Amino acid sequence: MLNCFDVANYFIWLANSTGSFVSNLKLQKLVYYAQAWHLALYGEPLFQEDFEAWVHGPVIPNLYHEYKGFGWKPIQKDVEKKYIKDTFDESTLAFLEEVAEAYFSYDAYALERMTHVESPWISARNGVSIDTLSCEVISKESMKEYYSSRAEED
Repeated sequence: MLNCFDVANYFIWLANSTGSFVSNLKLQKLVYYAQAWHLALYGEPLFQEDFEAWVHGPVIPNLYHEYKGFGWKPIQKDVEKKYIKDTFDESTLAFLEEVAEAYFSYDAYALERMTHVESPWISARNGVSIDTLSCEVISKESMKEYYSSRAEED
């Protein structure tokens, strides 16, 4: 099974290959939406790590700590195309391309605002104010239910 770092590397590679950039904040949200839509469309997680309902939206702590040294700046990391081809099968790569098509053009703050109005993040925060720290896990089940209902609407 993949891990969150594999999925993150896909988005870092995409940023590098398109002359774009991805910050830690944006990376977290892209990885989140990949997991959420995979749960909704395929009924199973793309990777096992859990997101927590942090102030700035869903975050995987280990992934955050890996890239926190970049602050709000673009993540500077070389990810080779060979790594992408060796890591992902064709269907997973096609899925990640669809997620990127839907979300990659948004900036980090727009993605953050999007997660703040969606029930998985709101429910995990359990009424805690938007600017209060929280380490509550966003359940995969809540992500699956919410994004499945959105898929049915589309």
